[in-house]
Amino acid sequence: MNKIFPAMLLLAYGVLFVVLALHPIDRATWFVENLTVWIIVGALIILYLCGIRFSNTAYALMSVLIFLHTIGGHYTFEKVPFDWVTDTFGFARNHFDRIAHFAVGFYAFGIAEWIFMKRAVSSRFLLFTYPIFVIATIAMSYELIEWVYAASASPEAGAAYLGSQGDMWDAQKDMLADTLGAIVATVFFFVLRKPKFLKEPV
Repeated sequence: MNKIFPAMLLLAYGVLFVVLALHPIDRATWFVENLTVWIIVGALIILYLCGIRFSNTAYALMSVLIFLHTIGGHYTFEKVPFDWVTDTFGFARNHFDRIAHFAVGFYAFGIAEWIFMKRAVSSRFLLFTYPIFVIATIAMSYELIEWVYAASASPEAGAAYLGSQGDMWDAQKDMLADTLGAIVATVFFFVLRKPKFLKEPV
């Protein structure tokens, strides 16, 4: 791992955060959306300082969500300037949030990398499925948090945070996007790293 690369990503995030912290569309929504990012960035920094470090590829993949979520927090996901995609494909809604949810799944690469390094599982089947299940569980938990916040906040703030844009199946589609991203990331890990175990269970 090139130690400069994670520092460069952190610097890039810092610059993006400062720029987009100025005059967001809705300050309350900006705060709760960025709170998620701060927790992720803080956790990655703490893990790094504790000696739990990932490859540059894993950090690059994990940074995608951080950048997208920071942009989404500034505009609120529903209002991110993404019309060119919406118009090109004839979508009925802004799907920027779906792309961010898909990027949540990219963390499966880092999870697979760490458990393989630690030999925490004993087969390729578990190495493939465990990261996907972790992401799916996190996705479900996040949707519950969104529900609790939306139910307790004002109707306007709750709607802006949910970003469902009138889609009654928004939560389910978000969880699907998270899980599909995890499957893609785990497949990418297997293709790139070609993990092998000394003894596969029969």
